[in-house]
Amino acid sequence: MNRIDRISAILIQLQSKRVVKAQDIAARFNISLRTVYRDIKSLDESGVPVIGEAGVGYSLMEGYRLPPVMFTREEAIAFLTAEKLVGKLTDESNGRNYSTAMMKIRSVLRTTEKDLLEQIEDHIEVMSSRLSKPAPEITNPLQKILKCITGKQVMTLKYFSNSRQEKSERIIEPVGVFHVDNYWHLIAYCRMRQDYRDFRFDRISSLEAGEELFTRQHEPVKNYLQDRYKANKLTPVTMRVKRDAYPYLTEQKYYMGFVSELIEDSEVEMSFLTPSLEGFARWYMLFGDSATILNPDSLVDKVRAMIIKIEASLKSKIKN
Repeated sequence: MNRIDRISAILIQLQSKRVVKAQDIAARFNISLRTVYRDIKSLDESGVPVIGEAGVGYSLMEGYRLPPVMFTREEAIAFLTAEKLVGKLTDESNGRNYSTAMMKIRSVLRTTEKDLLEQIEDHIEVMSSRLSKPAPEITNPLQKILKCITGKQVMTLKYFSNSRQEKSERIIEPVGVFHVDNYWHLIAYCRMRQDYRDFRFDRISSLEAGEELFTRQHEPVKNYLQDRYKANKLTPVTMRVKRDAYPYLTEQKYYMGFVSELIEDSEVEMSFLTPSLEGFARWYMLFGDSATILNPDSLVDKVRAMIIKIEASLKSKIKN
């Protein structure tokens, strides 16, 4: 990126937030702090009212705005793709708000970009996953949660715990949301458990915002996720699967921590990093007659123990 384009992009970045740190600008454009100071000085000398405060960052004088921004063809297509994703991966309210925002974006596009979007719109589609079950009929959970996060409102939710197989009512302080493996999750401080918990949207049966405001300071949700995934011990697994059974593994292998595979004449050697040997063993049982576990031995022991229990159950059934 040349210097003129970079300075223009810095100006847009300054408009996007109330205060922007010099370190954030340097990281975004992979430049030194000295270069950031020089670019900011160039903006100031050109008449842009940049306000800088040592140790805080840069901001623009209140009321200053750029004229309508011109987007490239690639940026226009990116907006359209995002609209499709938002419509499928978030709730109805969020999708409707994004569509309204998209109309405003289209209004400042040049005629050529508008024509391009009309031509390409029918050639981009996002489908809901067949593996995920529909979420309960909660009215706009994402918008409601985000509103409570910004307003620091305490929430009450009714939740079904899959691991405990029980329903419970929780009073929570919402921290953030994230999307992974076709599901939305809410990270919140649970007052009943006195700790942070992960609530999956499709297991929430009701969600209400309360009048009480919480004062506890919570770290960004990304910090919680980093700690969570560091805590997950991943176990290497290697197995061989017969070529005729391999196609039946489909996308499920990715949920088991699939890493790589080596396709041979009659078999496929597959490598995984799994967070749960118990879950992997149960998945392996689906096609175990066509696969061989190479390692670890602890996985072989788990599968063997399951087979013994199945045999005992079948013998008991025959006797009865």
